[in-house]
Amino acid sequence: MSSPLTAYIALTSLSGAINLLLFLYVFPKRKSYGSISTFFLLGVAAKIIYCFGYAFNLAASATLAEMRFWNIVQYFGILFAPPFGLLFVLQYLGFRVTRREIAGLLAISVAILLSNMTNDWHHLHYRTYRVHETLGAPFFHIEIGPTYIIMIWYLYLCMLGSIVLVLSRWRHAVPRVRRHLLALAFANLIPMTTNILYLSGVTPEGIDPVPMVVGLSSVLIMWAIESSRMLTVFPVAMDAVFYSIGDGVVVLDRSGRLVEFNESCRRMFGGLDRSMIGQPMERVWSAMFGPRPPAPDLGAGAQQLEVPTGEGGGRTYLVRISPLKKHRKTASSGTVMIISDITETKRMQRQLERHAYYDDLTGIYNRRAFLEYCEAEFEKAREASGPFTVILFDIDYFKRINDTHGHQTGDRVLVHVAGITRRCLGEDMLLARYGGEEFVLALPGKGVSDGKAFAETLRRQIESQPLVVNGQEVAITSSFGIAGASWQPGESLQHVLHCADKALYEAKRGGRNQVSVHDNPRE
Repeated sequence: MSSPLTAYIALTSLSGAINLLLFLYVFPKRKSYGSISTFFLLGVAAKIIYCFGYAFNLAASATLAEMRFWNIVQYFGILFAPPFGLLFVLQYLGFRVTRREIAGLLAISVAILLSNMTNDWHHLHYRTYRVHETLGAPFFHIEIGPTYIIMIWYLYLCMLGSIVLVLSRWRHAVPRVRRHLLALAFANLIPMTTNILYLSGVTPEGIDPVPMVVGLSSVLIMWAIESSRMLTVFPVAMDAVFYSIGDGVVVLDRSGRLVEFNESCRRMFGGLDRSMIGQPMERVWSAMFGPRPPAPDLGAGAQQLEVPTGEGGGRTYLVRISPLKKHRKTASSGTVMIISDITETKRMQRQLERHAYYDDLTGIYNRRAFLEYCEAEFEKAREASGPFTVILFDIDYFKRINDTHGHQTGDRVLVHVAGITRRCLGEDMLLARYGGEEFVLALPGKGVSDGKAFAETLRRQIESQPLVVNGQEVAITSSFGIAGASWQPGESLQHVLHCADKALYEAKRGGRNQVSVHDNPRE
């Protein structure tokens, strides 16, 4: 065996061994990689058959029959590697390929394979296939037929299609992904260019160099797999969304270990960096949110939770956790967490809630909040048959204050009275601005006599603390109406408030700046 032939066999066997190692590396992990690995593994298997078939052809063929046998073995690889490569690229880029389309593509490979296997009957594939006159076996001389030309165009179109599809995503891909796209493009370009040189007669006569460079293509693909986890994460079709979305995205594998995160997530959480790839969920969660709250249970399926960080002024995040499934009925291949910073949303929500329940001017409850909370307390008191008292009071001659001193001073009077009342409040008392210059108090657990005593104290406090505006005192007095629940059948909170309003009217009619108690619960 000549030295050049030995070198050719060694290079071809090395190429086959590289593909075999790649197959053995990916195959045990195929379940965690998901369905995208199927076409990849089939393509690698085809390359293994192609490379070792050609190596055995060079090493063990002494007759034309043996050469033809190994030639047909090679065709089980060479005819399927490019189409499987194209199908892998299509799936990697996110294209949906139907079973009918897959069958149609592979049917061409099968037809060409049958054409080669039956060539002795029709000579449509090889017009001539013989031992090389000068070099002898295992070198050969061929004259190609029409199905061979169809095969060349078919395989070229598969490889060229893969290259074009990959490069079509170049413009929109982020820099770190472009390297992997380039590797995929060159993995198809290298064997195609080598085959063109072979058909052009540039390479050594009688030797097909393509099996020798297939290993280099596989090295590029292996690098892309290891550096980008292209089989582990998701098709590059999702890449533009993944890296441009404003929300943070974290991808975990089936065992809950970190696979990938986007730039938005890195900006959100300074403790998250590339060194954490492969770390378990608990460490990733702690790096993002701290030790509290604890990491959620990924086995619980889809879930959504709000995660506050820091004390008081910290930020709040909405974390949506979903299993990664290609189809609804398939097992989960991992988990994706989408993290949104909702700090501003929560602040606005609290602001809206405050507007809904608090009076903007005085900062105390408004009428709506009072009625909602007071109704609950009223029902509790009814169930316990305990005392419940309501006080309505307003500011005497408030219109005169507005007309004399202006509306700004009128607003200050309202704030002033609310402040005095708030300082006098006892435990469990409810205070609200009922409307205009009118205020309302609820005293759960207090009877009318206690309510009257409190109202008298508050009346004196308001009277003794005039508002000072520009060095001038603005005298303030208030009138009070009090009513207590008698728990008559059908009695409601609105009825008690109505009674308190009637008592307030009596206090005004009696000269103002006084407390009046409604003493007829049936009215």
